[in-house]
Amino acid sequence: MIEMDAASHTGVDDVREIIDAVRYASVSARYKIYIIDEVHMLSKSAFNALLKTLEEPPEHVKFLFATTEVEKVPLTVLSRTQRFDLRRIPAEKLAAHFAEVSKAEGVEVDEDALRMIARAAEGSARDGLSILDQAIAHGGGTVTAEQVRDMLGLADRGRIRRLLEHVLSANAGATLADLDEAHDLGIDPGSLIRGLMEELHLATRTKAGASAESLPVEQRESAERLAEQLGWGQIHRVWQMLLKGLSDVQVAPDPREAATMALLRLIHAADLPDPASVLSRLSGEAGAVPVSAPATSRPAGPRAQLPADFPALIASLERSGRHQLAVQLHDQVGLVRFAPPEIVLRPLRPLGGDWPRDLAAALKDATGGNWQVSLSDETGEPSLLDQEKIAEERVRSEVLADPAVRAAFEAFPDATLESFVSTKGA
Repeated sequence: MIEMDAASHTGVDDVREIIDAVRYASVSARYKIYIIDEVHMLSKSAFNALLKTLEEPPEHVKFLFATTEVEKVPLTVLSRTQRFDLRRIPAEKLAAHFAEVSKAEGVEVDEDALRMIARAAEGSARDGLSILDQAIAHGGGTVTAEQVRDMLGLADRGRIRRLLEHVLSANAGATLADLDEAHDLGIDPGSLIRGLMEELHLATRTKAGASAESLPVEQRESAERLAEQLGWGQIHRVWQMLLKGLSDVQVAPDPREAATMALLRLIHAADLPDPASVLSRLSGEAGAVPVSAPATSRPAGPRAQLPADFPALIASLERSGRHQLAVQLHDQVGLVRFAPPEIVLRPLRPLGGDWPRDLAAALKDATGGNWQVSLSDETGEPSLLDQEKIAEERVRSEVLADPAVRAAFEAFPDATLESFVSTKGA
């Protein structure tokens, strides 16, 4: 087996040495194997010199080309080779592998520490082993999650979840206190923003129905709670603003200041109306007031326009920028009685003792009328989210019962129905 580093042997003369040597079979082995690492670094002349040998190699010769930039390899070479893409190793397999290595080395490593190292390796066993080796050197025979967190400059999951909750609840004071505490502990601001993005991404996957069984119980429960609390529009907006904040942190002279401004910008954006609400107001729907009008200038008393039904009430909260309350009304309560300005709801999940009062104040701000909100244990309607799921399942069943669809599934037994588009009224 002969290995050549193409990064330092790029010329046609280096390739000619290989071409001259391939004519002779190995004395003590069945094959001569040539491994050319970073093959994309070869010059154009070197590739051209190698083409004939690649097209008609001797039976006793095998070539292995390794590269991280396959797009730089000429098509004339790719057409004469078999391509194998090495994929990233899943974090679960990396953690299990690192656990075996730690056991063989006689070192005790926490499971949380192994998971942190596996995530930091980003699918590379070599990088992960380097991090593990560094952690073992720091730990002196025992590696804990705290040691790995300090070594990698990471914020712990609990701190990240608490910070995200403060941001989403528009608690600027608590957010600034968390940022100051993270700074005192030496946590990198970029790592903090990336942690928020990871938590939001987990919540998004959970909301989309992806399995989260491999996650720790506490992290899985947090993702489920966020998935119930946030709507799709809010998730996408928060993600985009965090992505912009991460970019600002990476280029700002003071990353701490950039992280602070990014999170404060996200907090104050929580009360802004979404684009659909702005368009509806500009078009004059529902007698809406200008976006910039303060809450005190909205009509009150007999001029108040009360929603006609429960969905219209949720829409009025959306238009007023109270997205979190709108999501809770849509996903987490069942309607018992709707008689404006009185509404009785049955909570499907704990909402907190102050929630009815907060909802009444938000409804007054959104509609201009005084509302009486009460919670009851009476049997009410399913949540609007559950009603939508029931309706979707009904349509899905109708699609699967269609003769043409049945025939398609009989022809392709392994097929699954991923999505469908209703054409009613088209």
